[in-house]
Amino acid sequence: MPVSKSITARRLTAAALTVGALTAAIAVPATAADHQRQRPSVEISDVQYDSPGRDDRSNRSLNKEWVEITNNTRRAVNLDGWTLKDEDGHTYRFRHYRLDGRATVRIHTGQGRDTRTDLFQDRRHYVWDNRSDTATLRNDHRRFIDSDSWGHHRHGGRH
Repeated sequence: MPVSKSITARRLTAAALTVGALTAAIAVPATAADHQRQRPSVEISDVQYDSPGRDDRSNRSLNKEWVEITNNTRRAVNLDGWTLKDEDGHTYRFRHYRLDGRATVRIHTGQGRDTRTDLFQDRRHYVWDNRSDTATLRNDHRRFIDSDSWGHHRHGGRH
């Protein structure tokens, strides 16, 4: 009997190892797929928070401070009621604007005439802190869409 118990034990061990190996082989691709970052439909694609040149609060300088929003889908997205906000609470609200599919719009801080590719906050002061800040984009239901941070964060850590 000891021989058959030994064979049974070996078979059970081999079966368990086989099941474990198959489970691991199946789980690895799923885990790798889970960790791949899906590109969001709409995202903050770039930020120019430090206006090039002297910060003299001229409209020209204010408009060199901007945030770009990109629609990565093929369909237009209605941004009416969406908001772009900094850490101090300065908020820009999109009004009657549709961002075409695979398109980018640049939101400037200063004053100007809105076009399909450029929108203006019509402010007379800088919004984005040169040392550290966070630009946050929310939809018309106040749901978080995307954010971009730079410098030492006020809440500790660095993004």
